[in-house]
Amino acid sequence: MKADCRARTLLALLAEKWALLIIEALSKGPRRTSALKRQIGGISEKMLVQTLRRLEKVGLVERYDFREVPPRVEYSLTERGHSLSPIIVSLDRWVERHAFDILPEA
Repeated sequence: MKADCRARTLLALLAEKWALLIIEALSKGPRRTSALKRQIGGISEKMLVQTLRRLEKVGLVERYDFREVPPRVEYSLTERGHSLSPIIVSLDRWVERHAFDILPEA
């Protein structure tokens, strides 16, 4: 991979601390921000919204505003976002298999 290629930029986005956790949570269905925050745990509202916006900008997540009072917004994966699910599952299995050997002190 070249240093200036688009793949590196996209991988940098996916490597952000919360991106894969958000994608994994949304793979189970649409979620409101508050539900995502509870499901993921440890993420601030600001960081969650910022990460959702970045994922939306690249077409992995879509935002649906119900235009109700009180306001209600849900996030869901796009088809492209759903295509990451098997990759995330494989990565999770790999981590489970190798984490203790690679990071025994963590």
